[in-house]
Amino acid sequence: MEFKGLKAQYIGYLAAGLGITLIGFAIGYVIGMPMYLCLIIAVVLATADFVLVFHLSATYGEHGLMKKMAQNQVPGSIIIRTRKIFYNLNKS
Repeated sequence: MEFKGLKAQYIGYLAAGLGITLIGFAIGYVIGMPMYLCLIIAVVLATADFVLVFHLSATYGEHGLMKKMAQNQVPGSIIIRTRKIFYNLNKS
C-alpha cells in the first residue's frame, strides 16, 4: 500500500502522529491556553511528524524499519556455560 510516497506502516505512523497532535490541541484549548499558542504548537508538531515519517519512509523503505528494530534485539553472542542442553538433544 502506498499513499503520496509513504509505504506500509508509515501511513499508520503519520495518522497516529496527527491524531496525537489533534488531541494535544484540544487539551491545550480546553485547559485555557490561548488559541494562537495552541495553533502554533499543533502546526509545529504536525510539521515535525510529517518530516520525521517521510524521512523514515525514504531511509528504511517498506520493511527496513521493522528489520532495523528486530536487528537491535538480536544478541551479539550466546554464552552457554553447561552441556545439559546438548545432552537433551540426543534424547529426542
